Amino acid sequence: MRFHTRKWVKPEDLNANGTLFGGKLLSWIDEEAALYSIIQLESKKVVTKYISEINFMSTAVEGDIVEIGIDVIKFGHTSISLNCEVRNKMTHESIVTVDNIIMVNLDEKGNPSPHGKTKIEYVKDRLAKKEEEKGKS
Repeated sequence: MRFHTRKWVKPEDLNANGTLFGGKLLSWIDEEAALYSIIQLESKKVVTKYISEINFMSTAVEGDIVEIGIDVIKFGHTSISLNCEVRNKMTHESIVTVDNIIMVNLDEKGNPSPHGKTKIEYVKDRLAKKEEEKGKS
């Protein structure tokens, strides 16, 4: 799993028990899944369709640094399925896991739209490909 984003747990992220508020964490996960999907599908119109069971395994407190990891499960015709783990950056202890997040690509009218992707692509590879194509013209 690749961990793409780090978040610093601040006072405004805490619940009444002084630990990381689950709703805040879910917001971070949803945002990370959207950003990852937008980059992979090369589309700005991507929405969350489904988030499976969420397994809270431990907590975080003020001052902790958490990191969010995303992996692709599969590419669908109009969707991308992901899984996610959030862990403590310093201890690598899992805070939460989400087995399945489905993000859907939309057209300009807001309908599911084919994205044409079948595998993970990295930005550095896309840039190298564009440079190679530019050199051929």
